[in-house]
Amino acid sequence: MTHGVDMVEIWRGPVLESQHMGHAVVCDASGGIVEAWGDPELVMLPRSSAKMLQGLPLIESGAADAFGLGPEQLALACASHNGAAIHTDRVNVWLGGLGLDDSAFRCGPQEPADLPARDGLIRAGQVPCQCHNNCSGKHTGFLTLAKHLGAGPEYVDIDHPVQRAVLEAYEDMTGVASLGYGIDGCSAPNHATTMHGLARAMARMAVGDDGSVRGAAAARLVAAMRAHPDLVAGEGRACTELMRAMGGKVAIKTGAEAVFVAILPDQKLGMAVKIVDGGTRAAECAIAGLLVKYGALDENHPAAVKRLTGPIANWRGIETGEMRLSAQFLGR
Repeated sequence: MTHGVDMVEIWRGPVLESQHMGHAVVCDASGGIVEAWGDPELVMLPRSSAKMLQGLPLIESGAADAFGLGPEQLALACASHNGAAIHTDRVNVWLGGLGLDDSAFRCGPQEPADLPARDGLIRAGQVPCQCHNNCSGKHTGFLTLAKHLGAGPEYVDIDHPVQRAVLEAYEDMTGVASLGYGIDGCSAPNHATTMHGLARAMARMAVGDDGSVRGAAAARLVAAMRAHPDLVAGEGRACTELMRAMGGKVAIKTGAEAVFVAILPDQKLGMAVKIVDGGTRAAECAIAGLLVKYGALDENHPAAVKRLTGPIANWRGIETGEMRLSAQFLGR
């Protein structure tokens, strides 16, 4: 991986204490690059930022309509959720409607990031289930598609019909043949692409319903995310707070190891960010900066300020430093 450009800096008083290098691409409706920083052809794993692409076959196949899925389920199919009750209750109802239970998942159990849910399990002497996994919505979508296709239970296998359908949609949307794959934290394949490819896919999601089956599916997923930011991530999370701050006009999604994407339907733009060192704080800062630059986010909104300056306080509450976008990145 190339070093990228200086994107985000951490200052303590007058001293530059840390720097986060990264890559970013903004694409228009044609898939062309509007702006880029670092290497647009960098090969990377999008991780959970690709969940919207992985969700396309759920709708295109007819499975979503066959099982009566609404916007809440579609938002969960794109989610990396906190494992709060609003997430797990809906996942379990959806799963039960398929005639399945927690044992059908192949994502593995995960302690909820939501503190009330975590503490509730501890008080009850219970251990996390697979429904608490942040990817359980995506996996319920995979199970729905598998049932609709009459396919077997090992839906995360690379040659399973579900994953073949995901790969076809992914390659079409990115415009890049798979450059290899890794196994994600939830055990599903995660295909590599380029920064340009990922931003191009987000721009195609932004275009939405162009009269094609795939375009209509993209529009439904994006609309679901915009309508239910609380289901896409959860309280305190950047995805949820920034989507709320933008009044539901934009869909954004984080991915592990500091990937962040944005879908701007009004501007017909797609954005992709990757921070080289995997620092989530920097990815959140960079995507917020891009959203401000392109007029989607008010830089004075508290959710934006939280990510753009990240005031750093010590244990006594004294502000000791701040986060800044570098001049090399957005000239701020």
